[in-house]
Amino acid sequence: MDLIHPSVQAYAEKYTSPVDPLLKEVNDFTLQNHREAVMLSGHLQGKVLEMISCMIKPRRILEIGTFTGYSGLCLAKGLTDDGILHTIELREEDAARAKAFFSRSSFADRIILHTGNALEIIPQLEEDWDLVFIDADKPAYIEYFNAVFPRLRKNGFILADNIFFHGQVLEDEVKGKSAKGIRDFNAYIKKRTDIEKVVLTVRDGIYLIRKL
Repeated sequence: MDLIHPSVQAYAEKYTSPVDPLLKEVNDFTLQNHREAVMLSGHLQGKVLEMISCMIKPRRILEIGTFTGYSGLCLAKGLTDDGILHTIELREEDAARAKAFFSRSSFADRIILHTGNALEIIPQLEEDWDLVFIDADKPAYIEYFNAVFPRLRKNGFILADNIFFHGQVLEDEVKGKSAKGIRDFNAYIKKRTDIEKVVLTVRDGIYLIRKL
């Protein structure tokens, strides 16, 4: 399902600041070589992530789901001078590719990449988070949220990606474990009273959540 009309998407990208050469390389490599290239944040969403990070000016960012590194590079642009971005990727091949791209960026010494299961790695990170980006295994979104929320500072932000899950959560009968996981996550977030939240209708949907 096309959630955003292709002409609207093209128009929005036309009037959005262009990507830098390294991001373009990450984008092109992923589209040409990765069988799951649809997972790439891409130009418009990447710029939204960058803008939000630059507005927040986080000292500590956690990204759950590195993929090939595009979103991490976007988020890193808002880091304070002493800021660090921790990013977690389950798949070793994707982690290696992302690490190679990170090493060529101006944030090479401020991005720490962890390979493995995020639910096992997160408790080992002794950090208080200013910004968290969740973009990994959809059925585990509630678990990811609960793993990071206690260490999210007051007025800290969580961004959860793919909350429309290709439009499948809009169907009368939601099928598939990933779509059901997102449906359950959205319902869980809606009920909580200790956060402010807004749905951004960018690409596949982003939940923007602020801790009260």
